[in-house]
Amino acid sequence: MGKTKRKRAGVKHVPMRMCIGTRTQHPKRDMIRLIRTDDGHIVIDLTGKRSGSRGAYLSKSRAAAEQAIKHKRLEAEFGQPVSKEDEEAILAFFSQFD
Repeated sequence: MGKTKRKRAGVKHVPMRMCIGTRTQHPKRDMIRLIRTDDGHIVIDLTGKRSGSRGAYLSKSRAAAEQAIKHKRLEAEFGQPVSKEDEEAILAFFSQFD
């Protein structure tokens, strides 16, 4: 009566996430997670498991971070203005990828 799930042999599910900077999808492990902390700061979550009220993903590139800041996608995603010091910290972190 009920449907049963069939697993595909040898094919593992890969979680995908959308980059808010480039608006493209990539495997979750190839992305960097950003979260809004309780005190309102936007910080980088390297583990991907840190608790926060809201999370967003960026590709590992400075260009993606620049696009997210330029087009105010961080503000839209987190529902609040992003401080200059948070923007500078994010750009400094992502500068290592290009």
